[in-house]
Amino acid sequence: MGGEKVQDWQKLAASALEWWRDAGVDMLVEDEARDWLARTPPPAQTAEAQAAVAEPVAEALPDTLEAFVAWRLGAAAPEAGWHAPRLGPTGPADAEWVFVTDVPEAEDSEVLLSGPAGRLLDRMLAAVGQRRESVHLLPLAWARPVTGRIAPDDEARLLELARHHLTLLAPKRLFLLGQSASRVLVETNGESLTNPIRVVNHFGAKTVAVASYHPRFLLERPVAKGEAWKHLLLLSRGTTE
Repeated sequence: MGGEKVQDWQKLAASALEWWRDAGVDMLVEDEARDWLARTPPPAQTAEAQAAVAEPVAEALPDTLEAFVAWRLGAAAPEAGWHAPRLGPTGPADAEWVFVTDVPEAEDSEVLLSGPAGRLLDRMLAAVGQRRESVHLLPLAWARPVTGRIAPDDEARLLELARHHLTLLAPKRLFLLGQSASRVLVETNGESLTNPIRVVNHFGAKTVAVASYHPRFLLERPVAKGEAWKHLLLLSRGTTE
């Protein structure tokens, strides 16, 4: 019986070798040694593919205010998936004064800053001879986040879009409401509010910019209203002195 088992094994081995030979495999080893643990190099990329990786193509945003506002309210905007109403900017496109806020307030349903913070803003505007209808007010986020604050992952993109919006406006005077809005400009980001006025040329024209407190902060800490009043006067006079 033992001899029969060995013979069966030999027949199976011979049959397998014949199958590989018929398939064209007639050598069990390669001519050169191969490192089977080495990683396989990635396939060579074309020059076009390498260029695309090295220099990503910048997104072309609409170059008119009307088209850009429509895009910001459309399906491609960052806030499209937030499942919250979107509130666009208010005021004339050629306004001398532009105000930037961070997010719509909790009570806003049809227009930005429609509650207590908005009423305080209206009084601030009246103090320097302005009114809501004469200034352009735009938010960084056009919908209110669930937390009421812009998430760090969304901030860079929203700031980029706000800068594009400002380029289409070319404002002469820019009032940035709160810390998030102050990041629109490198010159005001993280700067002390003791001397917040800056003159910049980022938006196709000379812009006098001031970073100040948000009206909601002033409602919580009325002691800061005097400092905010000083900031408004600086912007109204358009001077760094």
